[in-house]
Amino acid sequence: MRRARLRISVITGATITLLITLVGGVAHTVMTHAQDEQVRRELRYGASRGDLSSPPVCTWLYTPGAIPLANSPDGFPVRADMDRALRTREAVERTVRRNGTVYLVRTQVRADGELVQAVFDLRFQLADRRYLWSALGVAEVVGLLAATATGAVLGRRAVAPLADALTRQRRFVADASHELRTPITQVYTRAQVLARQAVADDLPARHRDGLARLVGSVGRLGEVLDDLLLSASLAADPARRSEHRHVELVTLARSVVAEESDRTRDSGLTVVVNGPSYPLCVDGIESALRRAVGELLVNAIGHTPAGGRIEVDLAQADGTVQLTVTDTGSGFDPAEAERLFERFHRGDAGGQYGLGLALLREVIAHHGGTVAATGRPGRGARFTIRLPECASSGVPDPAPAVTAGRW
Repeated sequence: MRRARLRISVITGATITLLITLVGGVAHTVMTHAQDEQVRRELRYGASRGDLSSPPVCTWLYTPGAIPLANSPDGFPVRADMDRALRTREAVERTVRRNGTVYLVRTQVRADGELVQAVFDLRFQLADRRYLWSALGVAEVVGLLAATATGAVLGRRAVAPLADALTRQRRFVADASHELRTPITQVYTRAQVLARQAVADDLPARHRDGLARLVGSVGRLGEVLDDLLLSASLAADPARRSEHRHVELVTLARSVVAEESDRTRDSGLTVVVNGPSYPLCVDGIESALRRAVGELLVNAIGHTPAGGRIEVDLAQADGTVQLTVTDTGSGFDPAEAERLFERFHRGDAGGQYGLGLALLREVIAHHGGTVAATGRPGRGARFTIRLPECASSGVPDPAPAVTAGRW
């Protein structure tokens, strides 16, 4: 919303500035043309008919052998123009810069055969033009300030209904997700209990499979609700400074891996955590970062076949903490690397990436970091998170990285 208001202010200011500049340019062109025509008329009149002893205002007349007037400017007459006009019998007209100003000079042979050079001082016309541009500059500044204020007011009023609608939408999503979380958690827990009882009571395979699919579906529904809650929370307050703490990523990553131990064991996967023995701290919201790391791990588990391997590596790199999740799964086309972070993107192989990776990038961006993906079809994938490092109480120890056990 702030960006929209700022954009409206900038567009309004730019439009008014452009209009003032256009009007000023037209006024300057018209005034310059009118002044030039008037000066040329007076100059030509003075050169052809002016009285040598009493020339028009701002004009001086010179003839060979005549004594210039006492107030004549220095550097005149222009002898080269006189020689040329006398030789060719054609008028010579040009501007000359002297004495800190500009003169319009016309040299011609009159009808009676007398050679005359008329010099017109343009300083007053040039001053008028400077005053015009100064006035336009002041008008530009005043207009820009007025346009900015007007744009801000218009932007606030124009965006207010949309902002209110978005706020209501976010509140609805958050409230609905929050209210649904408890019953879905209860359904999920009850489904797990029924699935275990079915196995313990040796019920028919179709009943056990149906309950297992029910547990998976309800679990995915719970994950979607968690994603919606986090997305609504970030949209309502992206910074959430009051919730920021120093988060130790090595411990967090091992905790996330431990939480998924049942799933990785059932899938026949090996998950290894490689991290230094000293803390790697970032400033952020622990729950959001845990969700982000968990999403990378869940994504790797979902795309890695039985017997595969997933590695979670953590390290320092140029003032950042780098967390990389590498798997030996199905991989993806490098051309799809950016599209993976689009909401509910479906890969060429038919894999659904859902809301998680899009929300992951949103979370990392709100923490001032970046996330990138690399991979090749059939050769696994690698997702790398980089977050600004913050000071920690730990002292780096040159000991080798610690590797977690198999899960």
